[in-house]
Amino acid sequence: MDIGAAVRRARRRAGLSQRELAVRAGLPQSTVARIESGFVDPRTTTVVKLLEVCGEELETTPRLGTGIDRSMIREYLRLTPQQRLVAATDAANNLESLLRSRR
Repeated sequence: MDIGAAVRRARRRAGLSQRELAVRAGLPQSTVARIESGFVDPRTTTVVKLLEVCGEELETTPRLGTGIDRSMIREYLRLTPQQRLVAATDAANNLESLLRSRR
């Protein structure tokens, strides 16, 4: 994540100049400029404060694709819609057979 770009976007959405954001956050304008340009790696508390002033918040989300075997996805995307339907039907039938055998 590019923290500087995220702060800049939040500031612009809030309609604030760097100077206005700095004053409201209690920081020097030069610090906001250095954060936005990527010259400074700010503390999390500083980022949270800057985003708060802009009416936004910092939120984390899991990375997409973690734990997914992308090779299988690519393999299925190479199939035609008809082939995908057949594969899904086969998988459903196999699952049904497995569940029946466990009863």
